[in-house]
Amino acid sequence: MHGHAEPAIAAAVARQAQQLEQVIFANFSHEPAEQLATRLSALTGLQRLFFSDNGSTAVEVALKIAWQWWRNQSSERRQLIAFEGAYHGDTVGTMALGDRSLFTAAYEPLLFDVARVAWPHSHWGDDSVEPREQQALGQLELALETPTAAVIFEPLIQGASGMRVVRPAFLRAVAARVQAAGALLIADEVFTGFGRTGDLFACQKAGIQPDLMALSKGLTGGFLPMGATMASERLYQGFISEKPSDTFFHGHSFTANPLGCAAALASLDLLQQNPGRFEGFEQRHTPLLEQLSRQPRVLRPRCLGTMAAFELDAGENSYLNPIGKLIQRQCLEHGVYLRPLGNVVYLLPPLGSSDEQLQQCYQALEQAIVALG
Repeated sequence: MHGHAEPAIAAAVARQAQQLEQVIFANFSHEPAEQLATRLSALTGLQRLFFSDNGSTAVEVALKIAWQWWRNQSSERRQLIAFEGAYHGDTVGTMALGDRSLFTAAYEPLLFDVARVAWPHSHWGDDSVEPREQQALGQLELALETPTAAVIFEPLIQGASGMRVVRPAFLRAVAARVQAAGALLIADEVFTGFGRTGDLFACQKAGIQPDLMALSKGLTGGFLPMGATMASERLYQGFISEKPSDTFFHGHSFTANPLGCAAALASLDLLQQNPGRFEGFEQRHTPLLEQLSRQPRVLRPRCLGTMAAFELDAGENSYLNPIGKLIQRQCLEHGVYLRPLGNVVYLLPPLGSSDEQLQQCYQALEQAIVALG
């Protein structure tokens, strides 16, 4: 996120390694975890936190909290709603929430049913998005007629399915309908959190407040694996009981690892001390992407925060489209490493990237696209 070997984070991890490198978090605590929990609660507006060790487990924890919270209330709400194209992780529970594809086919017998709603993603110059948004909201309203435990979504950007961007107003309409139906709202900010969309969290940019929020990728600035699931006080209170069966039984050996917490605190310092690094990144992308989009093969350009993406007119729109590997090899020859998603090419530069480095990325892309013929 901040660039490889960011000195401030490296120093924080080194200091922590000389004090306490690991402890099982069950029935224990330590200062870095307590400081991180306090700061994340203040930043997200969600009062409670459950630590885990990666993005998939952060979402899995959110799923389990939502499900068990209703069970603890003796409620019959059982339905879960997710969006088409979603990716929420690779555990069995998170695969069930995600879109079904070649990547989940082998495990289909293990995956529980989830109601699906369209994801009306858009791009620059898209004049047909409003009808698609209304259609998706109609699908959501229909699905919510069944007693629903929770609705999960990736705020603003579906990353793994091709950097598919929706408008903030659509998410506000989703949140309003979910809350009116009494269901819980789960925001998967594993990809979008910590400045990637131009605000510290995508939910803030969209103007919504979820009941649960999953965090991971940017949490430690990319230094160490860590996950965190934020929850409202209302949900937390639903587990305070004299009955052992109401307990949330979940934990991992490396939950709240002190080294990861130290890295996360240092990364938050960097983000909060210089918010302009992520708040102004979209303005740096825009003119460069506009120029690149003049290439005939470049379709549906879109840009949000630190992310810029487009599709290549080269066969099917698919993760398995080999055009991505051709672009990857061409760009590598120009000193730029990319990871296209099939025919979707995207840039997600470190926050510390210079203007010259960003220009190098776009120049390499333009040369690679021209070389395709």
